[in-house]
Amino acid sequence: MDPAPSLTDVDGILVGHHTLRRRPTGCTVITSSNPFVAGVDVRGGAPGTRETELLRPENSVDKVDAIFLAGGSAFGLDAGTGVSRFLEENGRGFDTGVAKVPIVCGAILFDLNVGDPGIRPDAKAGYEAMRAANRGFVAEGNVGAGAGATVGKMMGTEYAMRGGLGSWSIALAGGVKVGALVAVNSVGNIVDPATGQTIAGTRKKSGKSFLNAMIEMRRGFRPRPFRGNTVIGVVATNARLTKSECTKVAQMAHDGLARCIYPSHMPWDGDTIFAVSTGGAARRNKVDIGIIGALAADAMAIAVVRGVLKAKSWGDYPAASAFEPESR
Repeated sequence: MDPAPSLTDVDGILVGHHTLRRRPTGCTVITSSNPFVAGVDVRGGAPGTRETELLRPENSVDKVDAIFLAGGSAFGLDAGTGVSRFLEENGRGFDTGVAKVPIVCGAILFDLNVGDPGIRPDAKAGYEAMRAANRGFVAEGNVGAGAGATVGKMMGTEYAMRGGLGSWSIALAGGVKVGALVAVNSVGNIVDPATGQTIAGTRKKSGKSFLNAMIEMRRGFRPRPFRGNTVIGVVATNARLTKSECTKVAQMAHDGLARCIYPSHMPWDGDTIFAVSTGGAARRNKVDIGIIGALAADAMAIAVVRGVLKAKSWGDYPAASAFEPESR
């Protein structure tokens, strides 16, 4: 079977995972042999990020060397140090005249509720993910940043299911490509927009069917505190985009989350999407930014569904592939 489309189909993009199997948790790095233009859009109310402010369109630095996604909550931001160290050792970074300073952006998700919270991605994890980065097929499911992901936490983690990491890409006539990669770790349920069916999420107390949280909230249900969440991802294209155009694409890509995750962008999420442009497509093939953004949302939605379907059960968290609800 040929590998499925993935983010590395976009010219120049390299992806590397490092997974800490003991907990599980991990780190995923998105990079390239040359710096790329990037933007970001943060929709969740509780983000954990590194160097996102420099991606604002009005700020000076317009290219970055790598983006990392990691578990471990705020502790996982340490992975960025390892990514930076690898880049420095390989002569990469913004030339300040006295030293090359690697430009590394990133975001984390909360997965400390899965296994031993003392095990979390650190600088070594970031370094190893960077060292593993390649153009090959992107592994999906419970790897890298998606290793400890869970979904459907409206009733508490005891009724949650496994999340995971997914990827997809779309090719246009003329050589332009748009891809997505996402670690799915949401409060809300996951719905396949192609069928309208819930595929993973909050299980009812019977454990044999899904709770529709949106319907329950209309009936007066008040969910328990759920603070261990966040969906983080990257969309990429080989179309030539400016930093402000990348920002717009990142904004539009969030539509892909909203199509699949009910509810999404909650105050307790830190939902963050980066958008990058490698500029590998010929200028004559430049595509309208609206088309790029719309396709980015489509690729993101497919990646969300794949991340959940590729997950494996762990402990008390069943995976969608192993869960057979009595009714949907």
